[in-house]
Parts: sequence; structure tokens; C-alpha cells
Amino acid sequence: MVSGDGGFIASDLSGFARNHSAQEILTAITKPSANSDRPSVVATTRDGQQYSGRIRNEDNFSLQLQTVDGAFHFIAKSDLEHLEMDPQALMPSDYGSTLTPKELDDLASFLMNSAKTGEVTPERGFEDRE
Repeated sequence: MVSGDGGFIASDLSGFARNHSAQEILTAITKPSANSDRPSVVATTRDGQQYSGRIRNEDNFSLQLQTVDGAFHFIAKSDLEHLEMDPQALMPSDYGSTLTPKELDDLASFLMNSAKTGEVTPERGFEDRE
């Protein structure tokens, strides 16, 4: 999501480029880390239902899980059979091979421009990539 546009499950990237260099942005795109501050989880209930997504809220008795389709699921911890961290990052890990170098540059440039202006606008690719 950037400036309120996009999906619901991932972090808002509006300000990501404010604190990261062009190279760090490209690395984050091409080699996403499963060790994010909010890892994905797989929750299995006692009746066999399985939910994959991110925990958005949790207390001693329940958790609220948001699945990749954006839906929220309230699950009582007493109804959980198993809860495990998913080692796979939610972000696809093949952008380094499925996007061209120019597309990667354009994406990083877009994020950098959005962070500067606070607006989502198409921008030229940048030439600072190493």
C-alpha cells in the first residue's frame, strides 16, 4: 500500500524510502526477509480450519488475524489447535527474476518519489543504482 492505495495485508510503504537508500529498497524488493516486524502466521483451529495471514491484535484470550484477502478473523485462543510462524514472507520472493532491471528501478523510483511528495505519481527511473 502506498498513500492509501493498494492491498490491506502488507505494510504501508508511503514513507519506506524516507529511511532507506535506493540500494536498500532494491534489496527489500528482490530479497524480502521473512524476519519482518510482523511475521505471517498460520493458525489452525480445533475444527480444522486454517488461516494464513498476520496477527493484527492479540490478548490473553483471543487474536484477530487478517488474511491475505483482507478479511479479519476473530479466534478465541481456546479454539486454537496450533499457531505457527510462517517462515515464508508474504511478499513474493521472485521479483529479482520476474522484473527487468528497468522495472525494478521504476518501482524503487516510484517509492522514493512517493516518500518525498506524499503523493503517488509516475516518475522516471533513476540512474543511481549500483
